[in-house]
Amino acid sequence: MKRNEELNTLTHVKEWDFIVIGGGASGLGSALDAVSRGFKTLLLESHDFAKATSSRSTKLVHGGVRYLAQGDVGLVKEALKERGLLAKNAAHIVKNQSFIIPNYTWWGGIYYKIGLSVYDFLAGKLSLGKTKYISKSTTIEKLPTIEQNHLMSGVVYQDGQFDDARLAINLTQTIIEKGGNAINYMKVINLLKDDSGKISGVVAEDQFSKQQYQINAKVVINATGVFTNEILNMNNPKHGKLVVPSQGIHLVLDKSFLKSDDAIMIPKTSDGRVLFVVPWHDRALVGTTDTLLKDESFEPRALEEEISFVLNTARQYLAKKPTREDVKSVFAGLRPLAAPKDGSKSTKEVSRSHKVIASDTGLISIIGGKWTTYRKMAEDTIDEAMKVHRLGNTTSKTEHLSIHGNVKPESVDRSNHLYVYGSDIPAIKALQEGNPKYKQKIHPDHPFTVAEVVWAVRNEMAETIEDILARRVRLLFLDARAAIDSAHHVARIIAEEKGYSEEWAQQQENEFIELARGYLLTPYSPKAIHLN
Repeated sequence: MKRNEELNTLTHVKEWDFIVIGGGASGLGSALDAVSRGFKTLLLESHDFAKATSSRSTKLVHGGVRYLAQGDVGLVKEALKERGLLAKNAAHIVKNQSFIIPNYTWWGGIYYKIGLSVYDFLAGKLSLGKTKYISKSTTIEKLPTIEQNHLMSGVVYQDGQFDDARLAINLTQTIIEKGGNAINYMKVINLLKDDSGKISGVVAEDQFSKQQYQINAKVVINATGVFTNEILNMNNPKHGKLVVPSQGIHLVLDKSFLKSDDAIMIPKTSDGRVLFVVPWHDRALVGTTDTLLKDESFEPRALEEEISFVLNTARQYLAKKPTREDVKSVFAGLRPLAAPKDGSKSTKEVSRSHKVIASDTGLISIIGGKWTTYRKMAEDTIDEAMKVHRLGNTTSKTEHLSIHGNVKPESVDRSNHLYVYGSDIPAIKALQEGNPKYKQKIHPDHPFTVAEVVWAVRNEMAETIEDILARRVRLLFLDARAAIDSAHHVARIIAEEKGYSEEWAQQQENEFIELARGYLLTPYSPKAIHLN
């Protein structure tokens, strides 16, 4: 997967069947679906793959326990089916995760046991395991850091957990392996239209060289998430707002706050949402919130009231009370919600299901949805596009399509941090063995090695320090201070791999440190690590 090779195809192809704008979950899914049906497909992403919402989720592959409480059985059933398929198609990064609901009332245990048994039933043969009622003592045994005061019992249920940005990279690799094309840092700046006003392609600008390309296509798919309105504006300046951004934040704490492989699910917080404390890459991930915002951005920032809400709620349920100083990293993501008709402010009422919209000009937009159902969203999008553009009736081939990296679940050793690479592990180990420098860690407190940086540059289209430390290895999200300290070294590895100057490396380092400071709650100055 090399960016310059992908760029070269732009000069050779006269017309594409599909151009997909957006390299997040819905864009990557749509491109893969189109490719697997035999269409000549090009995906364009303005930043890096999964730069925005799709790398900032709660890392859950789930049916949505909350939607069950709202009575949306159809949505839950669809998500549970997709959860099961994803666990089979990307077994290296999706794993079965036990969640425990701690109950502080006598009836809580019975209530959640009944509700979650319905959840299991809806999953059918794709169920990940049965819901169980557990006593107070078993709950404490499984969750040693839970607040024990007034604790009555626990309910254990199964859901899925994954690494979102890694899945995005694997989907990109799969698209290319199946004969499609995908390019990051290629921003669509305009839509092309024919004489009858129908969309016939896009104008895209390479964000590095600033070169512009006119690219023709039969169909253009708008899969830009919270940025959907921007593309709709290019199509028709009077279209009105289709999508509103709702922010969700996560705080990352040391594993000592959750000395368990089980996750905690708090079913009713003060604002009526659920809160999760989930083990993720040897850290505890705590979230999330639901705050309607006016404007979308590629680097959303957690609001002060969101940080307080998550910390305060976590303190009620954890025996070890987290403070701002304990937060290793804070990240915010924006959900693309279908704009409510009546202008109401409550995000809980806004539908979480996805919608496919066809404009008069032939533009197809996909909005809403979530990672778990990305494949079904993509299938619906391409189905609609084929109907609108009369492209025949080939059906989707992705239901049992193995994603790059997929290995048999029993062969995944999750005690080794390299497990997220799946079938690429031997190649990364070979890099480490081939050069003693590549075996070195990029930061003494974390397992990530120089080999992974080199691999990301050579095989995963990583172009910047941020691509590597935020999305190829997840250091920025796991420990922002460590990421800041690693920036100097990582910049030099990229520069050496790509033949860039010291000036480039220095500028990259400065830009990344500036960005990474936004992931911290307390000020921090770099302590550059120089590996010999």
